[in-house]
Order: sequence, then C-alpha cells, then structure tokens
Amino acid sequence: MKILAIETSCDETAAAVAHLTNDRIIIDSNIVASQIDIHQAFGGVVPEIAAREHVRQILPVIDQALHQAGLNRKTAGQKLSGLAITQGPGLMTSLLVGVETAKSLALTWNLPLIPVHHIIGHIAANFINRQLSTLEFPTLALTVSGGHTALVLMKNPLNYQIVGQTLDDAAGEAFDKAANLLQLGYPGGPKISASAQKFAQYNKETLIKLPKPMLRRTDYHFSFSGLKTALLYALRDDPHWQQKIDEYAYVFELSVAEVLVRKTIKAALDLKVKTVFLAGGVAANQQLRQILEQVLIKKLPTVKLLLPEMAYTTDNAAMIAAAGLIKLQAGQTAPVKTVLAQPNFPLPLTIAKN
Repeated sequence: MKILAIETSCDETAAAVAHLTNDRIIIDSNIVASQIDIHQAFGGVVPEIAAREHVRQILPVIDQALHQAGLNRKTAGQKLSGLAITQGPGLMTSLLVGVETAKSLALTWNLPLIPVHHIIGHIAANFINRQLSTLEFPTLALTVSGGHTALVLMKNPLNYQIVGQTLDDAAGEAFDKAANLLQLGYPGGPKISASAQKFAQYNKETLIKLPKPMLRRTDYHFSFSGLKTALLYALRDDPHWQQKIDEYAYVFELSVAEVLVRKTIKAALDLKVKTVFLAGGVAANQQLRQILEQVLIKKLPTVKLLLPEMAYTTDNAAMIAAAGLIKLQAGQTAPVKTVLAQPNFPLPLTIAKN
C-alpha cells in the first residue's frame, strides 16, 4: 500500500511518498519547500504571498517526491493506492492550492482521495518507522505548533477527542510574539530556543519571574496571552533588558514548557493513558522534550513517551502520508467532489468535558 501525500496548510509546500508494509509506515520520499526566507521580512506569514509561492512550487515538489520514490506522473496511477491531502485547518488560500492539485491528480490517476486533518497528521508523525501493532492505547497527544495547542485523547489510531486546548494564543504563536518583543526575529520558536540555550550554557539561576498561566485550574486547557503580556510589561519596566535577552528567552521558554508538561501529566494521570505522544512544530523544542521526559519518568513511570523524529516535527507531507495510510487501510476515503479546503476544519470528535 503506497500513497502520495500533499501538505500546503501554511507556508511549506510539501509532498511525500510512503508505504505500509509489515505493519510499519515507511517514508520513501519527503520533500519540503520552505518559505521562511520570504516571510522573514514581514515578521510572519503573509497569506497571499504564501499562496502564490505554493502555486509556483507545488508541481516541482510533487515531481521531486515521486522521482525520489522511483515514480513519475505517468506511472503514478498504476503504482499508487491513494492520494492524501491536508484538508485543513490552515490558511484558506494555501489550502486551496494543495486541495485542488490533489483533486486534479486523483481524477487523472483514478485514485481514491484521503482528506487528512492537519493536527492528526502531526500526531501520526509518531507512527512513522514504528510497528503499529506495538502502540499501546489509550494515548494522549500533546500537539503544539504555531497555530494549535491541544491535548488529544486517542482510543485507537482513528479515534480522536480533544480534552484540552488553548483558549487564546497557541504556544508557537506565543513564541513568535515573544521573539518579536525580544527583537530576535522570525520564526520565533527556533530563535527563542537558540537564545535560551546560550543562557542555559552558563547559568540557570535567574531573578526574572514570569507567570505560568492556568496551572491552578482543574481542566486541561491552556492560555498564553497573559504570559506574552507579562513579558511585554517586564521588558517595559527593565531599562537594561537588551543586555538580558538570552535570560528573558530562557525564562519565557521554561514557563511555556512547564505549563505544557504539567497539564499533560495531569491529563495523562486522570485519563489513565498508556502512552503520551508529543507532536507539532514545537515538539522540536529540546527543553520541552527534556522536561516532558523527566517529569513523565518521575510521575508516571509506566507510561511510555513517544517523540517524533525531528524531520517530522514541523509541517511536512510525511506526517500526512502516515495519517493517510492509516485511513486508507480502514477504507476511509472520500469522493473527490466532496473534499473542500476547510481553514477551520474541526477534529472528528467534539471537545470533551472534564
């Protein structure tokens, strides 16, 4: 079972080919054309520019992914079993480029189309190169990216339920805004992390205090807008903050990581899960990975922690292929005419009440 997957939800034009064999998802190719250099000048993604760049890149990226997997557009119809596409959520104009391209190829090749939710794709990155039958459910996935921060309970690889989510900014968005306040540039997550590591190399003692929002609440929801505002006020009241940028980055990153981890541990304990997944672009953050692993070992030593390979943390099509293969195996395809770009695409199940 081999499929092509396409991802264009934001500013990465991506295509991948993957196959399922011996209960294991194997990636044959994974091509990503990044637009970071283009959007850096604006301090964030400009939707119209992103869409135009997707139009320019989409077919060359698909051709490269097919070629790397030993395929081409002429033979793909006979060699592939389906075509997976990110249906949403994301930027409408970006999604349209990928969805309409995928629909055209599915009709041309006479292949079933597999619509994939972007968050489910991030979670499915944890399935890549792992024996699927060895995964232990229920699992709890902490999904953290520029547009999403959520805790997702999974009873099996096709059953998803949001049990907690951000009530305002996503963690990745908070990193972007904090990096802007600290004049570190875009994208914020890697900039904050690199700056924080400089401080941590020499000293972890700091007098800077930032809040850890929502920790006293009994639910599993997050909020990062107050933390961002607290950083703004701290910088405003500190005439020497420019000499302490690395220290502020360290404290901000630590505050975000501790909130994410403590909420995850609480949910994992309450919901009696067997496995915890980390997913999304912020899953590349080393401090978050380390703290989650350390606290999980201490608090829930029998619960397994699965971390995605670094190559599959940021937006890519390999993760969409992984989710697509699981859906295809279960017969979950969709008629081409029914698949539409959905910028506010909801998860299959509604938000659970705690």
